Amino acid sequence: MEKKNIDWANLGFAYTKTDYRYVSNFKDGKWDEGGLITDDTVTISECAGVLQYAQTVFEGLKAYTTEDGKIVTFRPDLNGERLENSAKRLEMPVFPKDRFVEAVLETVKANSAYVPPYGSGATLYVRPYMFGSNAVIGVKPADEYQFRVFTTPVGPYFKGGVKPITIRVTDFDRAAPHGTGHIKAGLNYAMSLHAIVDAHNQGYDENMYLDAKTRTKVEETGGANFLFVTKDGKVVTPKSDSILPSITRRSLIYVAKEYLGLEAEEREVYLDELKDMAECGLCGTAAVISPVGKIVDHGKEICLPSGMEEMGPITKKLYDTLTGIQMGRIEAPKGWIYEIG
Repeated sequence: MEKKNIDWANLGFAYTKTDYRYVSNFKDGKWDEGGLITDDTVTISECAGVLQYAQTVFEGLKAYTTEDGKIVTFRPDLNGERLENSAKRLEMPVFPKDRFVEAVLETVKANSAYVPPYGSGATLYVRPYMFGSNAVIGVKPADEYQFRVFTTPVGPYFKGGVKPITIRVTDFDRAAPHGTGHIKAGLNYAMSLHAIVDAHNQGYDENMYLDAKTRTKVEETGGANFLFVTKDGKVVTPKSDSILPSITRRSLIYVAKEYLGLEAEEREVYLDELKDMAECGLCGTAAVISPVGKIVDHGKEICLPSGMEEMGPITKKLYDTLTGIQMGRIEAPKGWIYEIG
C-alpha cells in the first residue's frame, strides 16, 4: 500500500485521524463479532457508565516498519493479557486476549499507509480501549460496553536527540496499597494530571511517586516504570503490587540478562538508595527509555553519575538492544514480534 503524504520527520506525539478503527460491542452478556469502521466518532448516552463513574481501561503499543520493510508490532499478547486483568478489576467483561491481538493486527493492516517508513524515527501508535457505554445512574458496573482500537502516526519521542531529564520526589500519592495502581485504568491517569502540571510549573520533567503506606520506597511516575543501574552494573527495577506491570520494563530485564549478560532483578527500591545508583531511566512504550540525570528530593539534589548530557552506558546498551529487536536489526526472542500483512 502506498504511504500517505505525511512529513514523517516532523510528526509530533499527537493524534492524527487514520482511515479505519476496530469496534466491538458487548450487550446481553456477550461480545458481537466486531469489525473495522471508518467513522471516528463515538455516540453514547449522556449517562454512560464511562462518563459518570470512569469505567474505562486502555492499552498502548506501537507498530513499526523494520529494516527489511516489514510492518510488525511488539508483544501485543501481553497488552491483551494486561487489558483482561484491568477489565476484571473494574468489573468489566473480558475482551479475550486472542481477539485483542487479532483486532490490533487487523487495525494496523487496514491503516498500513500510515505506518511511518523505516529510519524516519516515527511509528504508528495503537490505542485499544474499552468503556461502559449504557446509562448508569446508580453506582454499579455498566451492562453494555464498547471495545475499540484506533491508530495514529507519531513522531520520535526524543526530538533532537536524547537528553536526560530532571524529576522530583512528589508529595502526591499515585495509588493506594490495595487500589488500582497495577491496572491500566483511565482513572489512574486522571488523578496524576494535577501532579504532573504542578511538576512542570516547578521546573521538573516528571514526578517520582513513593509508596503511599510508608513513603520510603520508589514506585513509578505517572506513566512509566523506573529502571536503575547500580554502581557495580546491576539492573534493578522496583517491585510493588501497586505499580503497572510494564511490558517494556519486563522486556528490558530479559534483554539485560539474556542479551547483555547483566545481573538484573526486580525488588523493593528504597528512596535512600538513590544516592548510590549510577544510572536511572523511565521505561515505557512511548520512549522505551527516558534517561534521568537528576532527582530532586525536597530541595536535595541527587545527581546521577551518568550526568545530564546523555544516557548512561548500560542504559544506552539496553535501549539500543531493545529498539534493535523492535526494528528488526537484532534477532528477537521467539513470540515477541508479530508480522502484519
